[in-house]
Amino acid sequence: MTQTSSPPSGTPAPDGAAAPDQATVDLLGLLAYGELTAFERMATDARMSPTLGDKMALAAMAAAEFTHFQAICEELDRLGVTRESAMAPFVAPLTAFHNSTAPADWLESLVKAYVGDNIAADFYREIATRLPSPSRELVLRVLDDTGHGAFAIERVRAAIGENPIVAGRLALWARRLVGEALTQAQRVGVDRDALTGLLVGVGDLDALAAIFNRIMAAHSARMAALGLSA
Repeated sequence: MTQTSSPPSGTPAPDGAAAPDQATVDLLGLLAYGELTAFERMATDARMSPTLGDKMALAAMAAAEFTHFQAICEELDRLGVTRESAMAPFVAPLTAFHNSTAPADWLESLVKAYVGDNIAADFYREIATRLPSPSRELVLRVLDDTGHGAFAIERVRAAIGENPIVAGRLALWARRLVGEALTQAQRVGVDRDALTGLLVGVGDLDALAAIFNRIMAAHSARMAALGLSA
C-alpha cells in the first residue's frame, strides 16, 4: 500500500489529490537510495584517490550525486510520500549488491561506478519512459552522467597504458559486476510487482528483448571505451 504521509521537511499532498501510482513511488525510492549510496561511495573513493586533483574531481561528483538525491526527495515530498518509506524496500537488495561487489582498489572502484552503476541506470531509464510527468523528466535528468564516465575512462585507460596486465583483471571484474547487477535487478523485480508491471506493459517478448539488447549494447560500448573486452 502506498505511504502517503510526508516527512517533517516535506509538504503533504493536498486533500483530495490522487495518490501516486506505486510504480512511480518505487522507482523514485529506488533511485533515491541509489543516489544516496552513490554519494557515500564517491566520497569514499575520493579518499582513495592517488592525487589531489582526482580527490577534488570525485568530491565534486559526490556532491552532484547528493544534489540528485535531494531532487528526488523533493519529488517524493510533492507526491506526499515519506522519503524513508519509499527507500526502505530497496535498502536490502542494494546493500547486498554493494557488499558483494566491494572494490579491492582505486581502479576497481572506477570500473564499478562506470560499468555497474550505468547498466542499472540503463534499466531505470527504460522504466522511467513509462512514468507520468513530471516524475519521468526528473528521473531521466537525475540519471544523466555527472562527469564520472569521462573521468573513469581517462584514468582506466591511463592505467592500462602503464601496465597492460591490469586490463584482464578489470575485464573480469566488470563481467562480475554485470552479473551481480542483473541479479539485483531481478530480485527487485520479483519483490516489487509495480516495477515489473511497467516492463511487462511494453508489449510482446520482442519488445522486451529489444530493451535487453539496448542495455547490453550500451554496456559493450562502455567496456570498449575503457579499453576492456566485454
